[in-house]
Amino acid sequence: MSMETLVIEGIPFPVSRIALGTWAIGGWMWGGPDDRKAIATIHEALDLGITLIDTAPVYGFGHSEEVVGQALAGRRDKVAIATKVGLDWKDGKPFRNATPARIRTEIEDSLRRLRTDRIDLYQVHWPDPSVPIDETARELERLHREGKVLALGVSNFSVAQMEQFRAVAPLAAVQPPYNVFEREIESDILPWSVRHGLAVLAYGPLCRGLLSGRMTADTVFGVDDLRSADPKFHAPRFAQYLAAVTALQDFARQRFNRSVLALAIRWVLDQGPTIALWGARKPEQIAGIDQAIGWTLSADDKAEIDRILARHITDPVGPEFMAPPGG
Repeated sequence: MSMETLVIEGIPFPVSRIALGTWAIGGWMWGGPDDRKAIATIHEALDLGITLIDTAPVYGFGHSEEVVGQALAGRRDKVAIATKVGLDWKDGKPFRNATPARIRTEIEDSLRRLRTDRIDLYQVHWPDPSVPIDETARELERLHREGKVLALGVSNFSVAQMEQFRAVAPLAAVQPPYNVFEREIESDILPWSVRHGLAVLAYGPLCRGLLSGRMTADTVFGVDDLRSADPKFHAPRFAQYLAAVTALQDFARQRFNRSVLALAIRWVLDQGPTIALWGARKPEQIAGIDQAIGWTLSADDKAEIDRILARHITDPVGPEFMAPPGG
C-alpha cells in the first residue's frame, strides 16, 4: 500500500500524511533515551514510506534533534524535517521565549544538531505572551527569505494568534493536539486551516499511547513520565478511557478487521488536510502503518465512534496540562 501524501506550501515535495513524532526519542518526560532503538525506529519509519519527521529542541533539550540528524545521515534529501522554535529552558524546566535573539540562537543550534543547512518546516512551539506575535513572525520571515527555512508553521496557536502571524509572514502549517478524545480544534482551528490552505499536523493522535490498545488498568507510569501528569491516566478517568478504547477496538475489528491504533490514525486522516504525528521510540511501535492508509471512515462510522465515546467517557478532559509557563 503506497503512503498517502499532502502538499505543504514551500516544501518541494509532497510529504507523507503520517509523520514520525520524536518527542519520546529525546527521553525527557518519557523515561530516558535509548539512541540505538531510536535510530532504528527512524530508519524503520523511512522504510515504511514516512517522509516527514517532526522534532523540537526541547525534546530532550537538544537530544532528539541530535538523534534525528544522526539517523538521517545519507538520507537527508529524501526527508522533510519539521522542528520548532520559541521554548527555552533552565535547570531542565522549559519556558516560552520567542524573542528574535532566541530565534537566531535556536536556528543555528538546530541546524547544527540536525546536520543540515535548512529546516523544511519551522514552527513556533508555543505562543509567547511576553513577545508580540508580529515581532516573532518578522524574525522568522527573515529566516525564510535567507533560505534557512522553507516553510513556516505554528503550534498550539489560536485562530486570532494565527491571523496576527499571517499578517506578517507566510503561514503554511499549524500543529495542535488532536485525536478522537481531544477534539477542541474542530470548533475553530480546523475549519480556519481548511479555509486558508494550511496543513494541520495533529500531535498526539494516539493520545499519548492510550489509543495504541496496549494499556491496561495495571499500567503504571513513573514520575518522569509525561502521563503521570495527565488527568486521563488517573482514576476515575483512566477506567473510562480504557473502556472506550476497548469498545473502539471491538468496533475496529468487527467493522474493518483492523486495530484500534489504525482506527485512531485513520480517524485523524479523515478529518481534513491533516497529518498524523505517530510518536515512537522503538521500531515495534511504528508497526501497523499500512493498516491506517488506503481506506476511509464513512459518516456512519464516525457517528458510531462518537456514540462509543459518549457512552463510556462521562468526565472528558483535554490536553491543557501540557502547556509550559510563559517566560
